[in-house]
Amino acid sequence: MANNTLSKDEQKLLHQMYWRSFMLYSSVTPAKQGASGFEYSMLPFINYFYKDPEDKKEAMVRQMSYFNTNLAMSPFIMGITASMEKENATKKNFNADSINAIKTSLMGPLAGIGDSVFWGVLKAIAAGVAISLAKSGNFLAPIIFLLIFNIPVQAVRWYGGKLGYTLGSTYISKLYENGLINILTKAASIVGLIMVGAMTNQMVLFKVKWNMVMAGKTVLKTQVMLDQIFKGLVPLLITLLCFYLLKKKNVSINYLIFGIIILGIVVSLLGIA
Repeated sequence: MANNTLSKDEQKLLHQMYWRSFMLYSSVTPAKQGASGFEYSMLPFINYFYKDPEDKKEAMVRQMSYFNTNLAMSPFIMGITASMEKENATKKNFNADSINAIKTSLMGPLAGIGDSVFWGVLKAIAAGVAISLAKSGNFLAPIIFLLIFNIPVQAVRWYGGKLGYTLGSTYISKLYENGLINILTKAASIVGLIMVGAMTNQMVLFKVKWNMVMAGKTVLKTQVMLDQIFKGLVPLLITLLCFYLLKKKNVSINYLIFGIIILGIVVSLLGIA
């Protein structure tokens, strides 16, 4: 049914997106993760839908936002994003901020599903079958492993991209016509902020080792006290400081990265953390 709703040009664009999506994490940076690969996958749609150079430039900048999710699930998000870029190119009053809001809100849930299904279950099944074949001396064991794992993954990648684009074109148009796109954008932004907050708690670590000692006895454990006040307080403050310097003071991301590295070395040498 999806093929009946797509033009030949759109099907060609989806083919290009599918093959380009293999390069999603070919160039990863700490600040953007797979953003450059995501934009590379979106370029066929951007070049097709946007004729004005300024509109094209805005779309390219928009697609360079932070992106990180399971590789198998990424084409679905790409398909939805491409359909929203199409809506933005054809409708003057379309809220372009909704594109990144929807993209960000989908990253976390789909990463959890993809990691659990493909890395947690499918890979274990494929490895179990291949190991049993290898023990019996079957030289096809590694090939069987690759087939069991990759056939479902590539099917999800290909049909997921088409499904995302088709659903996006259908339902986003309806939301736009009914005036519900702003509500969806706000809801997606909230989900995205929750996901970013969870990532901060998991990825930014700073445990204070310095304690107050009197007469050879520890009378105050600093990290325990900080956790009682607000768990993850120091990592949160460091994250907010970096955000402030990045957004308000226009400090280069490279300076922030080197600054955090130097800070980590200094506090480690001083025995603070």
